[in-house]
Amino acid sequence: MLRVLGAEAIGAPVTLAAGLIGGGRAGIVAGDWPALSPGRGETQAVAVRPGPALWRYAAVMGLSVWHLAGRALMGVQAQPGDGAAWPRSDWLPELAAAIAREILDQPLAIEPEDIAARLPMIGVWAESRLRGASGPVSGGDLVARRGAQDVRLHGRREPYAGFFSVDVWNLSHRTHAGGFTPAITREGFVMGDAVVVLPWDPLRDRILLIEQFRFGPALRRDPQPWLLEPIAGRVDAGEAVEAAARREAREEADLHLRHLFPAVHHYPSPGAVTEFLYLYVGIADLPDGVAGVHGLDGEAEDIRGHLVGRDRLLRMVLQGQITNGPLALLALWLEQKAPDLRRELAAS
Repeated sequence: MLRVLGAEAIGAPVTLAAGLIGGGRAGIVAGDWPALSPGRGETQAVAVRPGPALWRYAAVMGLSVWHLAGRALMGVQAQPGDGAAWPRSDWLPELAAAIAREILDQPLAIEPEDIAARLPMIGVWAESRLRGASGPVSGGDLVARRGAQDVRLHGRREPYAGFFSVDVWNLSHRTHAGGFTPAITREGFVMGDAVVVLPWDPLRDRILLIEQFRFGPALRRDPQPWLLEPIAGRVDAGEAVEAAARREAREEADLHLRHLFPAVHHYPSPGAVTEFLYLYVGIADLPDGVAGVHGLDGEAEDIRGHLVGRDRLLRMVLQGQITNGPLALLALWLEQKAPDLRRELAAS
């Protein structure tokens, strides 16, 4: 964090006669900083020479300066803490540093409060980049391995930043002949990683689908913008992918998933969209009457469930009645894998 924030350390660490309380989401959620609790252990602090980057980060993340025993402190809350000790082992420093980089990468013309309003999606995008950098390399042995040196970034700008954002790069990339392309401009629609879950009851051999209004088809003038889909949603910053899948199942269908089987994780539209989808088949109990209307009021979700047999879903896919790509892909995957999944469940 010191390197990211350009804060130069001065001298040796200093020991404060107080422990840290709370703040497990420090640097990930604005304002969730630990508090010092005198008499409850010790805390190591470091003196720094602050610069503009640190002050801008502090303005975005709700960090203020306060004083203790003649020292100016930052990175903790001013009020004495009372509660559980700071969960150091559960803290996510790589994600906190990635979020800091994203904050400092915002143009100086953008006010700190406007950046703070976008922090949930900034965190989602920052962790998506971490997953992307550490994930498996696609293409197997068929595609030559490339590195950062194979893409040259000449300039970038962000003409729009809201819940999603648009990133414009001027770049050159390595050609198959070994040289580089001329400078080209590419626009990317920036979205974070998401999970997609198809609930399946192997005993009844039925599936739960959800139906909801979708703006994209409406914008395209589709006469039926209420689509049949699997359960889906963003992976929150600091959330495990499978935990996000289970959370979305509860929120969108009030379902408890007993088991998750990973399917085909993929980029749905890599030419211009950064979104990466983690697809799962989730094992659930789907008796009559389980489908209902669900969704989060705070997100204006209005989601209706439908129970369909697996064979019917496959017919709908093959007859062109399913226009949601991840749903079609999961239905075809499950058609091939159902016998294997049943054997695995029986053996567990």
